[in-house]
Amino acid sequence: MTSTDGDPHQAGADPYPRRVRVDPQGPVLVEGPVEIVLNDGTVARSDRFMVAVCTCRRSRTQPWCDTSHRRRERPAAPPEDRTP
Repeated sequence: MTSTDGDPHQAGADPYPRRVRVDPQGPVLVEGPVEIVLNDGTVARSDRFMVAVCTCRRSRTQPWCDTSHRRRERPAAPPEDRTP
């Protein structure tokens, strides 16, 4: 077999596995840098030390998380001034 795709023992390959953290209420956190292959074949790349990958599909910056999964609460209305 001459293909080396996905072989972690390849010369020059990173000897340490990537750490991935799954937050059930939010994104998947991946230690970077990372490349994500999208459905259309394009590649999204980030050189950051940690990236958040959206799993809720609400993010406007797909595939990256923009915290759209967080519940939005309206701020409490200020009390009305009732002085005559």
